[in-house]
Amino acid sequence: MDPFVLEIILLLGAILLPAIAQGYIMMTYARFNKQEAHKTKTGYDVAREILDRNGLNSIYIVETSGKLSDHYDPTRKTIRLSHEVYHGNSVASLAIAAHEVGHAMQDKEGNTFMRIRSFIFPVVRFGTGIAYFVLLLGFIMEFFELIRLGIGLVALGLIFQLITLPVEFDASKKAKAELDKINISDAKTQNGVSSMLRSAALTYVAGVLASAMSIIRLILIMNRRR
Repeated sequence: MDPFVLEIILLLGAILLPAIAQGYIMMTYARFNKQEAHKTKTGYDVAREILDRNGLNSIYIVETSGKLSDHYDPTRKTIRLSHEVYHGNSVASLAIAAHEVGHAMQDKEGNTFMRIRSFIFPVVRFGTGIAYFVLLLGFIMEFFELIRLGIGLVALGLIFQLITLPVEFDASKKAKAELDKINISDAKTQNGVSSMLRSAALTYVAGVLASAMSIIRLILIMNRRR
């Protein structure tokens, strides 16, 4: 295959894969956000109950702005749930809330991958933040050692994403187990929870593939320029 054609294919893959994954999770969220999982329990209620059951009474749960902006903040020991998840009683709301609690449980257990991710995050953020500036400078100057450094900095992001995958998969596993324990997930709800968490996991997988494609494309461009 012509190297230039391969570069175009890799570029399209790096752009389209995350977009498709994001579209899929939005569609899945829209579907299961309409399916009621419990008459009275909201995302907040479920998160609070699971936390308390696991001795995490000191973890705060707060409402945050945005859609699908839910996350666990390990530095402040706080779970931040978006408005719809915080107040909603849908399958989507309960699945997302339980997933974020899964991260709090990992933090308590000292999950290895979560610790590594937290430790390297400042370096990764700095490295990826300057990566494309370094690459641009390297290509302009035709200084290939600088280009290699830029590619290495981009690769830091891929390493971070690879470490994130087991963290996310394990949090989803914990979420499903905890929802079973508090008896709010019948067979229909369980299928919805699984679909919701699976779609979220696909966005991380797509991100890994897209980053890998970008790195391979950069290497091809460097070799062609040489």
